[in-house]
Amino acid sequence: MSAPRDATSQVRAIAEHVEQRFRAGRRVLSFAEFLSLFDEHPVRYSRDASRYLRDVFDHYGKTTVRHPWGEFTRHNLFDLPWEAPTTTGALPRGALVGQEHVQEEIYRALSNFVREGRPNRLMLLHGPNGSAKSTIAQCMMAALEHYSMTDEGALYRFNWVFPSQKTLRGSLGFAHDKAGGDPSLSYAHLSDEEVDAKLLVEVRDHPLFLIPFADRLKLLEAGYARVGAAEPPNDWIVRGQLSHKSQQVFEALLSSYDGSYAEVLKHVQVERYFISRRYRVGAVTIGPQLSVDAAERQITMDRSLQSLPASLQAVTLYEAKGELIDAAGGLLEFSDLLKRPLDAFKYLQLSVETGEVALAAQNVQLNCVMMGSANELHLDAFREHAEFASFRGRLELARVPYLKSYEQERLIYDTHVVPQIRRHVAPHATEMAASFAVFTRMRKPNSERYARPIGAIVSTLGAVEKADLYSLAKAPERLDSDSQKLLRSAIKEIWSESEGYPIYEGRIGASPRELRVALLDAAQSTAYRCLSPLAVLEEIDALCQRRNEFDWLQQDAIVGGYHDVKVFHDTLFSRLIAASEYELYVASGFVQESQYADLFERYVQHVSAWVKKERLYSRVTQRHEEPDEKMMAEVERLLDVKGSDPLDWRRQLISGIAAWALDHQGQKLDTAAVFPQHIKRMREAIFAGRRKSVASLARDILLLVREEGVGVEPQRRQDAQEAIDRLVSRFGYCPNCAADAASLLLRKRFQDLTV
Repeated sequence: MSAPRDATSQVRAIAEHVEQRFRAGRRVLSFAEFLSLFDEHPVRYSRDASRYLRDVFDHYGKTTVRHPWGEFTRHNLFDLPWEAPTTTGALPRGALVGQEHVQEEIYRALSNFVREGRPNRLMLLHGPNGSAKSTIAQCMMAALEHYSMTDEGALYRFNWVFPSQKTLRGSLGFAHDKAGGDPSLSYAHLSDEEVDAKLLVEVRDHPLFLIPFADRLKLLEAGYARVGAAEPPNDWIVRGQLSHKSQQVFEALLSSYDGSYAEVLKHVQVERYFISRRYRVGAVTIGPQLSVDAAERQITMDRSLQSLPASLQAVTLYEAKGELIDAAGGLLEFSDLLKRPLDAFKYLQLSVETGEVALAAQNVQLNCVMMGSANELHLDAFREHAEFASFRGRLELARVPYLKSYEQERLIYDTHVVPQIRRHVAPHATEMAASFAVFTRMRKPNSERYARPIGAIVSTLGAVEKADLYSLAKAPERLDSDSQKLLRSAIKEIWSESEGYPIYEGRIGASPRELRVALLDAAQSTAYRCLSPLAVLEEIDALCQRRNEFDWLQQDAIVGGYHDVKVFHDTLFSRLIAASEYELYVASGFVQESQYADLFERYVQHVSAWVKKERLYSRVTQRHEEPDEKMMAEVERLLDVKGSDPLDWRRQLISGIAAWALDHQGQKLDTAAVFPQHIKRMREAIFAGRRKSVASLARDILLLVREEGVGVEPQRRQDAQEAIDRLVSRFGYCPNCAADAASLLLRKRFQDLTV
């Protein structure tokens, strides 16, 4: 019997909480109460859409991000910080990956709108299909939505209310004191039973529009001066006028009250509203439909409004409607704008410039930031149109290319795809998809655009090498140390080389949408229990068979492996084998991973002393000793140093350290960062000595997972289980994909060994 009482108390508690939030949020105010609120924060409560949206950017803050190609500002709202992160630890679903240069362009445009007093241009994001243009707009709308629920982001509009005969004596509230009445009195807080009619203002007129222009300007200037505002009031709040319907109501009431302004304001109910994508309030996306974006209808004869005062029933009132009206106060996105015939959006040319849209009975004042998206093919065609020149001055163009870093690309799939896969995701699965996508986007550099030393190096860059340079700042190991350093110093120049080209790097290539489908299809493979990187490669192969469907598959392969999907597949397959082998070696426990790094660091110390003809202090013997020639020779054997005299090699090593120290003054030498290729070579040499043991371990892992360890001795079974546990904890495997990796290595790496 206690359950019903508990349910009742829960409902009561929820009801109290909702009521408290409603009152704390100051949801309904009289005009006088709103003026008091405005007096506290004059700038906050007089923002137009462009200033409001810029404040949204500022509210969530920004961070500086560093990529191999440069340093950029990332605005935190694109990370959706109010959303719960995914279970994979990636960004929340819907967050934007990369594209910091686009974020900077949008913020710059918004700041210019604020300086100019209103959003007088349409921001057009252009790029290939699937490059995140819509994601950018959706993140901004989500931020608007969340910000509008905060105290700092509170938004207000007003409605007209008319009390019933039961509430007031006289003729529906029109009996009045000709002296003007008490301005503190208001009908704003009357209950529904006490109100005969309520007229909503669908264009969300600002309450300050009820104040005559001259008085409003004085009020704004005084308020902004009092708080020391850095920027003047915007044009929209200074010069804005009531909509057609509100003006008609205002004039009718003023006439009925013999000019008593205070009596008119009693009918004003100021209401807080919230931006909502679902309900199309201040955040609206328009598809490439052919219908008009704004219209109007006469509402005087609406039966629900028959209780309006007689003086208003004789007035012809019009109500505006459409996406332009719904987006008032926020952001309006024209998705695929250029897919419309020109006549369908030609009105924007004048509307953006004047800030108004012309309807049959009125000009509706616009207060929204307009953003459009277009793919490059449609924009190319639009550039050839005779009207483009006149449109160009009303557009802020921002290019949104595909990502050129596979580290960033992988984050797209980890964020947007992995949460949708209802099975374990094996290591390297999304890496295969991301790397392939970025490989297809690489464009062969034009060496003539670079100074002579750089140009000669750049001319030899292959597609995969270029992707590695962008993603990891990794120069090809085939180059000497000076050439590698020179190449890394030119990454930013290489990255931006094709920005002025019609076919820029990042315009053509595999879309994230196509790789998303490949990942989802791979997750349904019956050959594996996980989303396997092998299944991903199989789906990529299947995708590459559809040459007639995708432009990027119709590009001719050229020297350097550019546009050569076979080279890309072979590269990914060999990298998968190498990564799986490395992880199995580490998980085997036969060699401590830090062993080769520590050994190389000791080697560097001894070489440094040897070159300088110094001695080293030994903690073991507690005395200074000569550099260990035997140890240095062993390391050089592992590094496969050629020649009988190691002097040149050792001097070159010390010169590399000296050059690094000049560029990183005051920093401690990190041998792993300065000599990654040497440590890799040492690691491979040390692992090579354990090859047969690791092959045996791979076989035991396979038998343990797939055959329940039949025929495996107890000690070897234990070793195999410990290796699986390390693969799971260290690299994110599960037993099934650990067995898949072991099987791959046995077939492709250890096939020559008798296990």
